[in-house]
Amino acid sequence: MYKCVLLPLDLNESSTWEKALTAARDICQSSGGTLHVMTVLPDYGMTIVGQYFPEGAEGDALTAALAELKKITAAHVGTEVALEHIVVQGTIHDQILAAAERIDTDLIVMAARRPGFADFLLGDTAYKVVRRYSHSVMIVRA
Repeated sequence: MYKCVLLPLDLNESSTWEKALTAARDICQSSGGTLHVMTVLPDYGMTIVGQYFPEGAEGDALTAALAELKKITAAHVGTEVALEHIVVQGTIHDQILAAAERIDTDLIVMAARRPGFADFLLGDTAYKVVRRYSHSVMIVRA
């Protein structure tokens, strides 16, 4: 049913994506779809941020993130599912939506932690994606 599934994950919070990764993998396995696993790094290009990092830190961070993403998918996805890795920089929800549009995603599978008081005031990444994406979004509670 779904041929292109996007799974954004936070490399630093495995507890938030383990269930979502399993769900996305199973969906792709049963439908013969491709799983696009992505992570979003902060934008080092901002002057106020970039001045505090040594030359080449941005490239090193992207390389390290891709290596970690591949390590996670190797351990949790297996070879039965077609797999793509995406590492981008910027605002998390904007980059998720941009990637989903770029690869024509049928389904975004996202993890969402239990909402706290701050989430009700500021909004949550999952909520922003659900509200703005025109196709299906599956939220998996961590």
